[in-house]
Amino acid sequence: MANHKSAIKRARQNDAEKIRNMGRKTRIKSVVKEVRAAIAGNSKDKVIEALRKAQVIIQKSVSNGAIHKKKASRKISRLTRQANKISKS
Repeated sequence: MANHKSAIKRARQNDAEKIRNMGRKTRIKSVVKEVRAAIAGNSKDKVIEALRKAQVIIQKSVSNGAIHKKKASRKISRLTRQANKISKS
C-alpha cells in the first residue's frame, strides 16, 4: 500500500477508474452479444442497427480510455465481417 499522501490519492483514483472501466468493458461485451444474436437471427435490419449501436459504444470506450484503439478497431472489423456474410446470403 502507498505511504505518501500523493501516492494514496493516486491509488484511490486508480481504483475509481478501474470500476468505471469495468462497466464500460461489460457494456462492450453486451453489445457484441447483441450483434451476434442478431446475426444468428438472420435479420438484416436488426444486424445493421445492432452493429451501428455497437460501433458507437466501442468508439466511446476508446475515447474514455477503457480499451486500446486497435482493439476497438479489431472488434468492429470482425463484427462487420460477420454482418456482411449474412447480408450477402
